[in-house]
Amino acid sequence: MIIGTICFTVPQIVAQKTVEKKQVLFTYGDFYPKDVSGYEILVIESAHFDSEDIEVLKKQNDKVLGYVSLGEVNEAAAHYLELEKFTLGKNEIWNSYILNMENKRTQKALMEIFDYNMQKGLDGMFLDNIDNYTEFGPTPEKKEALLAFLKDLNNTYPDIYLIQNAGISIVKDTNPFIDAIAKESIATDYDFKNKKYQLRDDKIFTRLLNELKEMYKDFEVPIVLIEYADNAELKEQVEERLKRTSWPYFIGKIELQKIPGKN
Repeated sequence: MIIGTICFTVPQIVAQKTVEKKQVLFTYGDFYPKDVSGYEILVIESAHFDSEDIEVLKKQNDKVLGYVSLGEVNEAAAHYLELEKFTLGKNEIWNSYILNMENKRTQKALMEIFDYNMQKGLDGMFLDNIDNYTEFGPTPEKKEALLAFLKDLNNTYPDIYLIQNAGISIVKDTNPFIDAIAKESIATDYDFKNKKYQLRDDKIFTRLLNELKEMYKDFEVPIVLIEYADNAELKEQVEERLKRTSWPYFIGKIELQKIPGKN
C-alpha cells in the first residue's frame, strides 16, 4: 500500500539533444496548488481540492491523478460506512478493511469515486492494493471481478490514465486496462513491526528486479520503483542498487505525507 508522497525523475529528450529531468509527485496531504508545478505526473488526494484547484494544477503539470484503493477501504474514507458490512477482513498494518469486489454495492461505490474525480477534471487515478487480487493477497478469487470492473471503467472513461500499484503477477490480465505500474520495495524492506528502515537481502532484490524485467519484456508496461529510506547513507545504498535499471524511482520515508524538499 502507498499512502503519501512520491517524487522521482524521468529523463525527457528536448531540443539540441539535451536532457531535461521532469518529476512525478505523489502527495496525499493538503497544499497550495500554485506551489506545485512542473511535474509530468502529479497524484493527489482529491478531497483536498475543488475543480478550480484541479484546473490550476493541470495548467502547471502534465497529468493530474487522484488516489483510490481498489482492494481496501479505510475507516476515514467517505465510502467506509456504506461498505462496512460487505468487507472481508482487516489489514492490521494499515488499519483498513478488505473490499469484496464481487459485491454490487462495492462496485457502485468505487465507480462513484471515479465519477467524482473525473467530474473534477482529473486525468486519471492511481490504483492501490491491486496485489490483493494475486495469489499472495487475501482475495485472489475476486480477480475476475476486478478485471470486469477495470473493463467497465475503461468503457466509461476511455481516455482515463491509470497507474496500477503492485500486483505484478496479474499484469498479464490487467495490462490492457492500465498505463503504468508502480512497484514498492524491491531494494528496501521496511520493518513495520519495529519501524525500521533497511536494505532487502541482495538475492531477493535481484530476484524481484529480474521478475520486473521479465514482466516489462512481455508487456512493455512502464515501471516506477518506490523505495523507503530515512537517512542519506541508506538512500545512497539504494541508489547504488538501482543503477542496475534505468526505470524512474522514488526514495523517501514510509509516511509519504509531505512534498520532498518541503518537510
